[in-house]
Amino acid sequence: MTEPVAPQPVVPEPVAPEPVAPEPVVAEPVAFPQDRGCPYHPPAPYQPLREARPLSRVALFDGGTVWVVTGHATARELLADQRLSTNRENRGFPVPTERFAQLRNRRTALLGVDDPEHHTQRRMLIPSFTVKRVTALRPQIQRTVDRLLDAMTEQGAPAELVSAYALPVPSMVICALLGVPYADHDFFEAQSRRLLRGPSPADTEDARDQLNEYLGALIDRKREDPGEALLDELIQQQLHEGTVDRRELISLAAILLVAGHETTANMISLGTFTLLQHPEQLAELRAQESLMPTAVEELLRFLSIADGMLRVATEDIEVAGTTIRADEGVIFSTSLINRDTAAYTAPDTLDWHRSARHHVAFGFGIHQCLGQNLARAEMEIALRTLFVRLPGLRLAAPAETIPFKPGDTLQGMVELPVAW
Repeated sequence: MTEPVAPQPVVPEPVAPEPVAPEPVVAEPVAFPQDRGCPYHPPAPYQPLREARPLSRVALFDGGTVWVVTGHATARELLADQRLSTNRENRGFPVPTERFAQLRNRRTALLGVDDPEHHTQRRMLIPSFTVKRVTALRPQIQRTVDRLLDAMTEQGAPAELVSAYALPVPSMVICALLGVPYADHDFFEAQSRRLLRGPSPADTEDARDQLNEYLGALIDRKREDPGEALLDELIQQQLHEGTVDRRELISLAAILLVAGHETTANMISLGTFTLLQHPEQLAELRAQESLMPTAVEELLRFLSIADGMLRVATEDIEVAGTTIRADEGVIFSTSLINRDTAAYTAPDTLDWHRSARHHVAFGFGIHQCLGQNLARAEMEIALRTLFVRLPGLRLAAPAETIPFKPGDTLQGMVELPVAW
């Protein structure tokens, strides 16, 4: 999940300190965001930002400039600093695209609020995303994966993997977890696509309105005829007791639904493409299935699909020899942070034997992705089963012709034609 679990405590590996340099800015601010030239590598024009680690200035679509964080240690330090806010209403909050500007003044649960409100919302949801709860969901995830592969193989090659597999896996799982009818998946998946990469700001805003209207109606129905899913629990335990109001519950449901299927769908599709483009690493993974959990962490680091976490400083912050002033915007480029040579040896290489667990693909600090345990389980089961059941899996079109998503949204494959 893009906010899209209180994760089990993980002691991060020691990370080499980053060099401190005064005002480490690039001579001419690099435009941000930009499209990738290869779907699994950062955009080539970002190279000056890598060289200027850990902080630089970048130019946004409207000509304004903000800080971009590219150093791993600095990123973890700042992401844990509550003087950086996720509240879009704060002056100076970065607006990276025209589409985002259209939605800036819309309050967003979890992703767009700070403590104590954020803590209250997160505490409601943590029990549903613990390691124990996700472990109990694994058989259901496996059954979902198997059914989808049964249908795909019965239809025969070639197949389009995004629509046939990568998207339905997390969509079905999050629907079951939340209590959203999967029969409505065409509608909410379409609205999610428009919300994240609609052709115009107005289209994006309409998608959000339609999604909120749908979820509001669903909540109203559930109040009259409750079920046993997470959304039903929130209605019975939080809405009825006044901990949240109807508007806030709609916002929470929207974040969980959209992030719960979009992020993992992109990781499954782009992860599959990346593995097919790295046959030696894929062969090693097939020969030693026990590597899959560490391979998932390495893919999360390597792909960094949510490239551009947004914050704004509420006070002056001294970091890495630089002062981030109050009301200055800050963007965390996960694709560069997770390729920092101070944190990873040969970071542009896929390596199943490195420890990549301290990546920031799920963020860090109080806003670390709530659904990370679920995302890991879905990726592990979906990728392992796909390559076990289809040992001859291959691209059904030249790699350079297969479309992938632009840099102003979650990274992933638009479609992925495969054969076996």
